[in-house]
Amino acid sequence: MNKNILKNIPNFLTTFRIVIIPILIMSFYIEGMVAHFIAAALFAIAAITDYFDGYFARALKVQSNFGRCLDPIADKLLVIVAIVMLINFSERSLWILIPGLIIICREVLVSGLREFLAELRVSVPVSKLAKYKTAVQMVAITGLLLGIKLSLVLLMVFLAKALFCLAAILTVITGYAYFRVGMKNM
Repeated sequence: MNKNILKNIPNFLTTFRIVIIPILIMSFYIEGMVAHFIAAALFAIAAITDYFDGYFARALKVQSNFGRCLDPIADKLLVIVAIVMLINFSERSLWILIPGLIIICREVLVSGLREFLAELRVSVPVSKLAKYKTAVQMVAITGLLLGIKLSLVLLMVFLAKALFCLAAILTVITGYAYFRVGMKNM
């Protein structure tokens, strides 16, 4: 395979994730149960590309400024848009609203903090717990997208809501770790 093509795989995956976002939004406006499957499939595909863009960038040693800049933006946009759409279409479920708002606030606050620390040349590596948080969050959101209004899959919806709450708890824990580092540098 051409080295230029290999070099661009991570950036392609990041760009692909950004392109999926408006399609994900549009899927919420499709009538019927097929909308849930489309939304869940789009989100799951995007979540998988989140894993593989980083994996390929490291494995192929092709990290780029483009990827360093856009990858975290794509990740945050994907999660925040999905959560906002879930909140909007969840018939005001507190099981989605409260953890969703916690996750959104953490994502925005940690992004700002990481940017501030980068200006100070303070590196805050992603912890294993933060990676587990992301995995739990992606599975939970996929489950919620799949079953938000489907009474046939009540157990799956319950498990997705439980995972979403767990993701919110892990979000607070990992966010606190970032802020502890940040406070030392302010």
